[in-house]
Amino acid sequence: MKKVVVMTTGGTIAMKYDPVTQGLIPAVSGDDLIEAVPALREIAEVEVVEFSNVPSGHITPQMMFDLAKMADRYAEREDVSGIVVTHGTDTLEETAYMLGLAVKKNKPVCLTGAMRGASETGPDGPANILAAVMVAASDEALGKGALLIFNDEIHAAAEVTKTHTTSCATFHSPGWGPIGHIYFDRVVFRRQPLNLEKICPAVLAEEVCLLKTYAGMDAYLFKMLAEKPVQGLIVEALGCGNVPPAVKEGIEYVRSRDIPVVLASRVHTGRVVPAYSYFGSARSMEASKIILGGELTGQKARIKLMLALGLTKDNEELRRFFDN
Repeated sequence: MKKVVVMTTGGTIAMKYDPVTQGLIPAVSGDDLIEAVPALREIAEVEVVEFSNVPSGHITPQMMFDLAKMADRYAEREDVSGIVVTHGTDTLEETAYMLGLAVKKNKPVCLTGAMRGASETGPDGPANILAAVMVAASDEALGKGALLIFNDEIHAAAEVTKTHTTSCATFHSPGWGPIGHIYFDRVVFRRQPLNLEKICPAVLAEEVCLLKTYAGMDAYLFKMLAEKPVQGLIVEALGCGNVPPAVKEGIEYVRSRDIPVVLASRVHTGRVVPAYSYFGSARSMEASKIILGGELTGQKARIKLMLALGLTKDNEELRRFFDN
């Protein structure tokens, strides 16, 4: 029987209702999570490692980076076939993307969580854990990068995002869809994620910020971040990479301080492309050597830039990390 290491970090999946605070709080250990899914014994030998027990909003990029290193250590063991990470859903897609980039080993890394606490009616955590272990123990999962397993669907870490605040069907891959499904008797993959890559620095650049563009936005926040100074900046632009005139000026001010700026889009689907040439378009900012973020959401572009800055500060070398 294959062995799967389950690394627990906390989140709703490890919470119960507290009548004093009248809300969900961390209350379930990693071992408790596994004991709630007796069917796991028929799928794989499970080894539980508790990394943390915190809400996912408390997870920092450095913790994600440390989690990737821990996953690598367990993946190095010959007796381990795959890794499962249980995690809160609010930042789950960011941790999944971090692990997809920063885990060096090629063994399956499957992340999951829950939208309902362990004490709620019909908790989804046990079914999601079972599905994630099934995928981690599957030979077909090898070489597909980090995967997010939720609601019996398998999503590529680079494509998936949370789309609903409370629904159990919250995770989707806009424009692409899941790469596979989990059935009661087997795991079925229907496509291979492309452009899988690794960025494995020794350290993480933590001072990377994200700003979302809105109508009428001015340059104030850009100037404040440049004066701080931050190590890098992600800008979620309008449409395919366009910003208000004052934001263009703010971006150019940041670039004048030799701080890398990556242009993403606040739109769910599609690439950032220099389709327009008016003042504030992506093309109009080419002279400042901004980096186009492709299809990445702002939060994922931030994770990638934090890792890439751990390897180089050269703007043109950083651009190559986003070219694919």
